[in-house]
Amino acid sequence: MDREQLEEGSELRVDFDKRGGLVPAVVQDATDGRVLMLAYVNREALEASLQKGMATFWSTSRNALWTKGETSGDFLKIVDILVDCDQDALVYRVEPQGGACHTKDPASGKSRKTCFYRRIDRQDHTLVPV
Repeated sequence: MDREQLEEGSELRVDFDKRGGLVPAVVQDATDGRVLMLAYVNREALEASLQKGMATFWSTSRNALWTKGETSGDFLKIVDILVDCDQDALVYRVEPQGGACHTKDPASGKSRKTCFYRRIDRQDHTLVPV
């Protein structure tokens, strides 16, 4: 496929080969635009996400397909899946059915809404709550 077809065409041609079978998927809350997490998707995970309507990923730590929420109950319902210009990155726009992060907020004991709950302090390079 030539560059113009890749960038301007309607054919889905996600480039899984570029990074060894995986593409990054930014997960974003469809309601407020907040970034919830970053995960990786292989061909099978993308197909499962499209078929189930729930965010499915490839777990790089377990080397297994993983639908978010199957064990925690914190599902991520797919609203849209966006693909970037050269089809090597995705954005999953979702409706969270609970938290997105596997870590818990110590105050509430519930799964955090986002995995990005700390920022880097630019002065001393420490991590501080968002």
